[in-house]
Order: sequence, then C-alpha cells, then structure tokens
Amino acid sequence: MPPTTLDDVAAAARVSRSTASRVVRGTGPVSDAARRAVLAAVEELGYVPHPGARSLASGRGERVVVAVGSPSADLLGDPYVARVVAAASRAADTQGVGVALRWLGRDPRDELARLARDPGVGGVLLVDYSAEVLASVPRTLLSRVAAIGPADGRVPSYDVDAAAGIAALVEHVLADGRRDVVMLTGPGWLPGAQRAVEAYDAVVRAAGVPRRVVAADLTALAGAEAAREARRRWPGVDALVAMSDTLAVGAMRALAEDGVRVPDDVAVTGFDDQPFAEQAGPGLTTATHPVERIAAAATAALLDRRRRDDERTFPSVVVRRTSA
Repeated sequence: MPPTTLDDVAAAARVSRSTASRVVRGTGPVSDAARRAVLAAVEELGYVPHPGARSLASGRGERVVVAVGSPSADLLGDPYVARVVAAASRAADTQGVGVALRWLGRDPRDELARLARDPGVGGVLLVDYSAEVLASVPRTLLSRVAAIGPADGRVPSYDVDAAAGIAALVEHVLADGRRDVVMLTGPGWLPGAQRAVEAYDAVVRAAGVPRRVVAADLTALAGAEAAREARRRWPGVDALVAMSDTLAVGAMRALAEDGVRVPDDVAVTGFDDQPFAEQAGPGLTTATHPVERIAAAATAALLDRRRRDDERTFPSVVVRRTSA
C-alpha cells in the first residue's frame, strides 16, 4: 500500500492542499474548523510527513527532541537526563542534526501531538516517562520515537538490564551478611521503579528475608528523607539499596548527619554509576548504566530508520566500592 500523502489528508478533511499543509506545518492562518478536520484526517490516515522534505521547506533543519515525561519539571536538571542529552547530541552531530530538551508538561498528549506536527522534529527520545505518556504517543509519531527505558511494544525501547543490576546489588549485600535490606525505589509512575522493586522482591523472597520498600522522588533530598523513613519504620535496617546514585548519595548524607556509619552500620548501594559516585564519601557501590551507549543507539536508529539494532538491552554490572 502506498504511503499516505498530503493530498490524501486534504481530500479526507475536505480542504485545499495548501490549508492542509499550513496545519501540518503549524504556520499561516487556518480556521479552527479546518484545523480540527485536518488533524482528525492526519490521525485517521496515519499520515507522517517526511521530516527531511519538511525541513527543506521550512529552512529550520531537523532536530532530535529529548522529551522528559515526568509530572514535574524538576527532572530536567537530573544528571541522568544530562547524560542522555550529551550522548544524543554527539550522535546527532555526525549527521548535522541538533538536539533539544523539552519537558512534556502537564498535558503530555497535547505536547506529543505538537511534536508530531512540528516540521523540524526528526525524532523524539522519551525519558523519565509514565505508562500513560507512552500510551499518549500519537500514531503519526510512532515512526520517529524511541523510549530510553521500558516500553509497551508500540514504542521501540532502548534500555539497561536494570533488573539484573538491582538483583546483583541485593545479592551482594546479602552475601555480606546483611539481613534487613530496604529498597529505596523511585515514584510509582515510573516504569523503571516498578521493575526495580520486582527484581528486589525476587531476591529477598528467595533469601527468606523481610521485604522493605520505600518510594521516593529521584532527588538527593528525597533520598535523605527516604533513608530516615526507613530507619524510623525498621530500626534494625542494615542495608539500603537505592534505584539511583542520586537517591543513594542523599541517603548517605542523611546517615552521616544522624551519626550512622557507612558501611559499618548500614551498607548503601546506588544504580547508574554516575561520575560523582566514585567521589562520594565513602565511594558508592553501584551498578553500571551505559547511558551514553543507549542514547547513542536510540538516536542513530531515529535518524536512520532502515537501521536494525541487534542490541536494545544493555548489560549492567556491579561496581564495588567502599559503601557496601
């Protein structure tokens, strides 16, 4: 079946081709009724404008958008997001394409629809998103989107094997004799947080030790609060396994302020192996998260849709330092 053309969209919407073009490109005057008709036709027919042709027409060039799908804009400043942007920028630069960072805001469905219509968008990398954000990706964007993290089958996923990394960290602290191990996980809307808890659950269940989970936002302050909550709820806690290095560093800061020794009293592990993990006091035991390789592979796939990736899930290994 031949691909849907702009003429098909115009015919279905019962407008002129120039009107359909103005709606798709987001330029020029168009009545509300015509805009609604064209957008409905675009969605119904699955029309996807060729981004290269559109960029030539607009003169704006293509770009890859790193789209943060968190409920709050706070994660725009997260070190993990910064690593994604830097790696995507290096990969895109080889093809003369820029990279932009955008928060999807409080109405991700509307923002994703705007990105689908934007003539300058050559691809979208989703990070820190919920299942609802994934479900909101319009059909017209599916050929130009990839998720860095777990996905739903509609959207290609490029991700670390976080389950294996978290499981290995829990096994590591158990092998050290710890028996009251608390998982500091992320917020419930984050699919990666759910996966981390599932990996933790499997290991502690097999070991016959109690299940202890505290959910927190992915900030150092939240990590500090979560560590204190864990010790209030379970005074005998002897290990904290955090789903990110940022959470872990916040937890260690709170423990130090409260006179708790790491690792003598409480072992602490993180996840991501961020550059600051080695300099943390004490050095943070963590698991690798090859963000640069993941973001580069996803960006390359977006910019060359003929590409077939053999590797979309990247391994995670434990990095042992002083904290556990």
